[in-house]
This record gives sequence, C-alpha cells and structure tokens, in this order.
Amino acid sequence: MKNVFAPWYLGVEMVQMAAEAQAVIAMRTAGMMGLWATKPSEMDRMVAEKTAAITDAMQAAQRAALAGESPADVMRAGLKPIGRKTAANAKRLGKLGPAMPKPK
Repeated sequence: MKNVFAPWYLGVEMVQMAAEAQAVIAMRTAGMMGLWATKPSEMDRMVAEKTAAITDAMQAAQRAALAGESPADVMRAGLKPIGRKTAANAKRLGKLGPAMPKPK
C-alpha cells in the first residue's frame, strides 16, 4: 500500500536538515571570527566531509531507485546520509559553545 504521507514526511525531514545545516554554518562562521570555540582543524573538516557525504547520498539514492522505491523514498534515502552528518555536526559544534576571552 502506498504511503500518501511520504512527501509530507520528506518535507519535514528536509526542513529539519536545513535548520541543522544553517546552525552548523552559523557556528563555523562564528568560529572563524573567534566567537565560537571551534578547533583550527574545523575548516579542513568542513571541506573534507562534503565529498564523503555526497558520495554516500548518491549511492543510497541509486540503491533505492534500483530497488524500485517511490520517488519520495529515493529522495529520502539520498538525503539520509547528509542528514546524519548535519545532525552530528550541529550536536558536536553546539557542545563547544561560545569562545570565552582569555583572562589577562
């Protein structure tokens, strides 16, 4: 039986992933300005993780499509690896908190 709510679930997941991605961008930008307690390696990590996440997403979407899944399920499968990364980054960076000035 077809899940008539699949597109709605997909939309909710996309909004959540977009919010997490924006939070990550904000924290990394604040880190570049010295306002968030990010590590110097964060900038390298920001670039390096993209290739793996996109590759995983493409492979997941291809597997779902070849299995005959619905378009919404193919898209959900493709977005899942990216969503896992955005959620993990938001959680990890959120724990770091604002950069505190060093006492003089």
